Amino acid sequence: MTLSPEQKQAVAAWVAAGDNLSAVQKKLSEQFKISMTYRDVRFLVDDLGLELKNAAPKTDASDVSKAAVAKPAAGVERADPSALGDDTLPPDGLPEDEGIPAAPPPGPGTFSLEMDRIMRPGTMVSGSVTFSDGVTGKWALDQQGRLMLETAQKGYQPSPADVQAFQRELQTQLQRQGY
Repeated sequence: MTLSPEQKQAVAAWVAAGDNLSAVQKKLSEQFKISMTYRDVRFLVDDLGLELKNAAPKTDASDVSKAAVAKPAAGVERADPSALGDDTLPPDGLPEDEGIPAAPPPGPGTFSLEMDRIMRPGTMVSGSVTFSDGVTGKWALDQQGRLMLETAQKGYQPSPADVQAFQRELQTQLQRQGY
């Protein structure tokens, strides 16, 4: 659809006044009886070389050195690595998470859940679990979100507290992995 020069000037004035695309779309319909889709209005604004005032700032994703660095929340202090005196990594090669206590070793009285690095065929995610009573097992989630649990004890039912701990830890692990 082509607009007259007067209509193009009106659109330019609306955009310069700070109107967004839906406002321009509405004004075109009301004032000029021109029905355009939101996408067509977007193309019109681009074709006229207009810049929306309230558009999100464009960032250059190719230069990661310009990426914004998240600041810690108010009242939260980060440890100064130089104050520790030793900036080597622990024996496992991974830095410890700040503020998160290390998990106790699995065994009777503790609960632990681990995710497999390579998932079992037919599953979305899989791993192993040790319940607080010392029973170990393998778990998996399939593509429909169904949970499967295999233990050496036939008919084993974890305690309600273990079920809640399993759900919380599984949710945390899945979030860390981006699910």
